[in-house]
Amino acid sequence: MSTTAAELRKRILALTREFYEAQWPLGPFVPGETLVPVSGKVFDADEVEQLVDSSLDFWLTTGRHARDFERTFARWFGIREAMLVNSGSSANLLAVTALTSPLLKNRRLLPGDEVITAAGGFPTTVNPILQNNLVPVFLDAHIPTYNIDVTRLEEAVGPRTRAIIVAHTLGNPFNLDAIMEVARKHNLWLIEDTCDAVGAEYRGQKVGTFGNLATVSFYPAHHITMGEGGAVLTAEPLLRRILESLRDWGRDCWCEPGVSNTCGKRFEWQCGELPFGYDHKYTYSHVGYNMKLTDMQAAVGVAQLAKLPSFIARRRDNFRYLYSALRELEDFLILPQATPHSNPSWFGFPITVRDSSPVSRQQIVRHLASRKVDTRLLFGGNLLRQPAYHGIPHRAVGDMTQADRMMNHTFWVGIYPALDHRHLDHIADCLRSAFRLS
Repeated sequence: MSTTAAELRKRILALTREFYEAQWPLGPFVPGETLVPVSGKVFDADEVEQLVDSSLDFWLTTGRHARDFERTFARWFGIREAMLVNSGSSANLLAVTALTSPLLKNRRLLPGDEVITAAGGFPTTVNPILQNNLVPVFLDAHIPTYNIDVTRLEEAVGPRTRAIIVAHTLGNPFNLDAIMEVARKHNLWLIEDTCDAVGAEYRGQKVGTFGNLATVSFYPAHHITMGEGGAVLTAEPLLRRILESLRDWGRDCWCEPGVSNTCGKRFEWQCGELPFGYDHKYTYSHVGYNMKLTDMQAAVGVAQLAKLPSFIARRRDNFRYLYSALRELEDFLILPQATPHSNPSWFGFPITVRDSSPVSRQQIVRHLASRKVDTRLLFGGNLLRQPAYHGIPHRAVGDMTQADRMMNHTFWVGIYPALDHRHLDHIADCLRSAFRLS
């Protein structure tokens, strides 16, 4: 009797779990010999099985797993819509571009309009402003929260200021009381870059649910991963419609891939100057992109979502443990501080070397590297000093002293869920020994 496809699938998936155990055995941790990364993907047989199951469908574009993930992720955030895209950077581009849509009428952003953002941060929070011919207005950073300094926020608003896009740095929420007050007062759009901050809360509410739009990344370094991937969150149906169009080539049609005539009048539309009855699947209302991801990526994300609460809990526990271990070094190191009224979902553990320190940041990170402890700088530091941003149209409010300080004296170490107290003890031991070198 021949074996059915369903039976074969079952056998393949069982073997997949066996393969995981053989391919990725848990090895010993040897301080000074085993690398302590700053971040990385955390997965088990569930993700591998989901990935293989999806591949057996051979549905290579967005499909059933993507729809499942979008529904579950939106429900977890307590927000109406979550739309998957191919990266967190694409999510930022899509969110900013959506605000230029003609469908927004007099609230549409036009070339030359201004968008408030932070000088200290990651490039692709700022890049979509420039890519849409808008003008960034930079504010300085605040140490030790590492978020945007809101003390001059009101001063940053000018006659052409129309929006704010800011990241919750390393999982620490920015001051949403101040940001929301100014946004409401001046009728500004707010985009929350939540790529590093899934699960963080401000006054008991998840970040990513305050603004008009929010963005998330699923790169391997982030809270959950699909390898690549991202999402845009919104509670506003019109923005959802615009986002979907821009993500899917700019088309006006909202049919899922492989589906036709959802509206029931595919050949009965009259749009713009097109002839009556022009196929709605080939009618374009925006200058868009193709930013979809594959269903295989979404399948991995579905398995990751089940682990998200435990991932967040481990990050918070690791942060508390490492903070306690480093308290004795506070004469030389500025330790991170949660924004008031917040419960961060820490992405990393940022540290700024004080002027009083007998050793420099460069000496510290080299020492850590020699003991197999990985470090990272705080993204682009002061972005205005990066080569890519020389000569860009912009306004700067203040002198960016703290962004410069971050650029010259700040680094971060890992606290992601694959690390446990053994790894954190090693990080702390290495930092203590760095000061004995002086």
